Amino acid sequence: MKEKLLKNNTLIIFLLLLIGSSLVSDSFLSGNNLQNLLRQVAPIGLVSIGMFLVILTGGIDLSVGSILAFIGVAFAILSYEVYFAAAIAIVLLLGIGIGAISGYLVAYQRMAPFIATLALMTIVRGAGFLASKGAPISVGEHSAAIMYLGTGSIFGIPVSALLFFGLFIAVFVLLKYHVVGRHIIAIGSNEEAVRLSGISVERTKCLVYIISGFLTALAALMVVGRTGVGSPNIGIGMELDAIAAVVIGGTSLAGGRGSVFFTLLGVFILGMIGNIMNLLDVTAYLQQLIKGIIIILAVLFQKRSI
Repeated sequence: MKEKLLKNNTLIIFLLLLIGSSLVSDSFLSGNNLQNLLRQVAPIGLVSIGMFLVILTGGIDLSVGSILAFIGVAFAILSYEVYFAAAIAIVLLLGIGIGAISGYLVAYQRMAPFIATLALMTIVRGAGFLASKGAPISVGEHSAAIMYLGTGSIFGIPVSALLFFGLFIAVFVLLKYHVVGRHIIAIGSNEEAVRLSGISVERTKCLVYIISGFLTALAALMVVGRTGVGSPNIGIGMELDAIAAVVIGGTSLAGGRGSVFFTLLGVFILGMIGNIMNLLDVTAYLQQLIKGIIIILAVLFQKRSI
């Protein structure tokens, strides 16, 4: 019984938080608030899925917040210069390209993931400030479809949330049923054994950073669609929220062990904490303090469940 509780601590925390939030605020379970919650967690959810795959291989990606800001700025600029579809294609390729650079440095140049992605974090954030001259840029008027991505709904469910859930399912299937998913998990468990078995560790490692860059670019489009602007200041600290969601979900920072489903719950746990504290008018500073405490508790739970 105790082992089951420890193994499912993320689910227990999620359920307790859901019940507690509904008790302390009458507005929490309202349709408008739940829609707002889904729109809030969708971008960080996409980033967290990418971070989850990277961490499964024993890596880390500190550049995601900066990529999100840069992609938002790039799309806002391109929305005035090229057709809508072309702007989306270009920024998604930019996200893939930045992820590929991180993957190349980590996988093929054997650079420590922390150092490689820290450098990319600084470079990409600086590029965003240079491109925007430090100011937010409103998107062009013909980009109504991207606004629909950020604010639209289908049968009462935000479009951004539907996209997030769809990609969550895709990653779940990848890890459970596809050989690439098994390689990702195996590399985090025993990289040398995977290399000796003839599997290209470098290619697989590079792939997870590419996926992370792609998902972060999609998240940036969601944020731009919701706010209507591309800003070099957004996404600061998002890499920490993504890591927190993955850790709360029980994924080992050493790699090789984790669940994308529990990562999904970790995303919603962080989202609900922020949402309920906003409903209760708790200051942003106290919210950061509580998030930090939750991360520590999650790591302690994780150590006990091993």
